[in-house]
Amino acid sequence: MNLKTVLTQDTISLHLKGTTKEEIINEMLDILVRENKVQDREAALAAVMDREEKMSTGMKHGIAIPHGKSNTLSDLVACIGISDNPVDFDALDHEPCRIFIMTLSPVEKTGPHLQFLAEVSLLFKSSEKRNDRKTQRTSQRRNNGRSSQGAY
Repeated sequence: MNLKTVLTQDTISLHLKGTTKEEIINEMLDILVRENKVQDREAALAAVMDREEKMSTGMKHGIAIPHGKSNTLSDLVACIGISDNPVDFDALDHEPCRIFIMTLSPVEKTGPHLQFLAEVSLLFKSSEKRNDRKTQRTSQRRNNGRSSQGAY
């Protein structure tokens, strides 16, 4: 799977404002709704929160991957956000998160969902790659006058 086929400039936010797990999830869902990727916001929110209740999607190294599955979707959708401030996301390493990758997919389509999560995992696996993403964000802010959106 090529992440560029799922993510667009409009589904990336470089300045998430939320300060809690719930605020970040809601802010990211707002991106997907605004871009017409999600029509049933309540069902999407329930799917993501249900997954969070089972086990937090806060990973390590400041990254969280909130995700869920819903009958209201026909294809995998995703967005990326970087928070202006670290957010407690119950991460595996107990460190706050700043990079958030949300994905939602149809219940009956497991393959694309797992493939997307694997691609994201590879993207941020090394500390060098994570730092490159943060550096790109800083550069983007300088070049775009602190634009709220930009290419990732």
